[in-house]
Amino acid sequence: MEIRSYAQIVWRWLWLIVGLPALVLVLGVLRSAPPPAPGYVANMRFSVGLMPEAPSESAYTYDRYYTWLTAEYLADDLTEVVKSREVAEAVRDEAARRGLVVEIPPGAIQGATSGGKLHRILSVSLHWGRADELSVLAQSLATVLREGQAPYFQQFRDAGTPIVLHPIDPPTMAQAGVSARSRLELPLRLGLALFAGIGVAFLLEYVDDTVRSARDLRAQGLDVLGAIPRRSWLPWVDRRQR
Repeated sequence: MEIRSYAQIVWRWLWLIVGLPALVLVLGVLRSAPPPAPGYVANMRFSVGLMPEAPSESAYTYDRYYTWLTAEYLADDLTEVVKSREVAEAVRDEAARRGLVVEIPPGAIQGATSGGKLHRILSVSLHWGRADELSVLAQSLATVLREGQAPYFQQFRDAGTPIVLHPIDPPTMAQAGVSARSRLELPLRLGLALFAGIGVAFLLEYVDDTVRSARDLRAQGLDVLGAIPRRSWLPWVDRRQR
């Protein structure tokens, strides 16, 4: 099929190709929720270490290689520990001691906390809707991680080698931006609607057996003796038929 034939199909079903994205746009505007309240995020970083075992004259300690290696494993584990319910409950209690009067369920703190790590550096983020509450919660989280991490790894405390989390970046707050999903949701819907409209238009054209030109008759094996051309808005549309 030539490009001219494709153009004729698009022009014939233009109302469908354009109408479907327009319908999606109208429905998206009508169903759009009010813009969410600005959110905030607090970021902090800790260096994760382990008190090395005392040098021994009777055993080789591998130049404390395993101490550094264990610290990397601990940082990896702590990315999950910071999202646990136990930490969330400890943060809630610490925030209450700091004067936060709002009763916050641990599940909300748990869902708002995320962690990451690079070698022996632990990064923790806390997302919240109110800046005043986030300030208290972030300080409480930093305190819990700095002072209360021993219960999460009881085996190290029993062995006399406690974990050390040193805050290298104290909690810093910033306003969270709009997510990429929220920005791209409507354009993606419009693009899908456009492609769907084009696909449906060509499908309808394929199953349509209406005779519109001499070419359609010749495709069915019929001879054409003559044709009365009609004037089109696009001069090139019926030029091939004349």
